[in-house]
Amino acid sequence: MFSIQLPAEIENRLNALAQTTGRTKFFHVREALLEYLDDLEDLHLAEQRLLNIQAGRSQLHSLDDVERELDLAD
Repeated sequence: MFSIQLPAEIENRLNALAQTTGRTKFFHVREALLEYLDDLEDLHLAEQRLLNIQAGRSQLHSLDDVERELDLAD
């Protein structure tokens, strides 16, 4: 558990959001943090995949190829 100090503008926005939605400030902060972490993790994974492709350690496959391989093509 930890605490943070927010600038007044952000605190005011968070208070207004909590009041409007009937949810706690903690709920909104937690949701925002989880979404941010998901985005960062996705970005890191994409960067690693790109590096693997550029280094020849991974291959690309087109959607058409995958559909054909799985017998999903029209």
